[in-house]
Amino acid sequence: MECIKVKDLAYSYDGENYAVKNVSFNIKRGSYTTIIGHNGSGKSTIAKLLIGLLEKNQGSIEIEGLELNMENIYKIRNKVGIVFQNPDNQFIGSTVRDDIAFGLENHCVPQIQMDPIIEEFAKKVNMSEFLDSEPGHLSGGQKQRVAIAGVLAMHPDIIIFDESTSMLDPQGKDEIKRFIYQLHQNKQLTIISITHDIEEVSVSDDVIVMNDGNIIMHGKPEEVLLNDKKLIDIKLDVPFSIKLSLALAKQGIKIEKQLSLEKVVDAICQLDLKK
Repeated sequence: MECIKVKDLAYSYDGENYAVKNVSFNIKRGSYTTIIGHNGSGKSTIAKLLIGLLEKNQGSIEIEGLELNMENIYKIRNKVGIVFQNPDNQFIGSTVRDDIAFGLENHCVPQIQMDPIIEEFAKKVNMSEFLDSEPGHLSGGQKQRVAIAGVLAMHPDIIIFDESTSMLDPQGKDEIKRFIYQLHQNKQLTIISITHDIEEVSVSDDVIVMNDGNIIMHGKPEEVLLNDKKLIDIKLDVPFSIKLSLALAKQGIKIEKQLSLEKVVDAICQLDLKK
């Protein structure tokens, strides 16, 4: 069953050039959807439209059966959490504990109930030992985990990760990607990840490819990622296995793009024998 329905969505920042043009898609409840595209393709604009940070120019957005409008916007924001790109810009509290507590305080959760919730979700993101730490003492990946804990503590139905690993070092990126994948395992949350990371795309349920404000592909990762020519044409990366198969093809060795380790080794051996 779809929990997000978007139809004919359009938005312009300046009233002339459209960042999103007549975009339509549905997202199933409990699924993990990645949205990819080069800078300026419209993917982050869609994230902001979905939570009402931007007001659409035309089209419709339906979240869990509610039309996104001024009447329903606060109900929808209770259902949708977002983790932004820069971890430094989203730390609100003076400590990890204060930051996780911020949303709970806004929802008037009594203090006696708040502490167990904070401890529960700090534990979920492996930040229990840092509850009294100041933000400046944390790595980028740790700050993002705190942001995720703050979102999870609000019990949303949907979490949007808006390029939440793009400013992290490789270790921080791996930490957050693993955690997103773990979140998806229980199928209770609907996850949308705006990303440039092809490895993340490959483990999602569905992928939406944006270019110049339009959706140019939407399907299963195995269908989209094998369309290497189209991805390369819009300057997106392709999985290593596909890059390898293309490189081998230039050497006269044709193998399937869905490579097993044995096929890779065999192809490289063939190449060595030709030298």
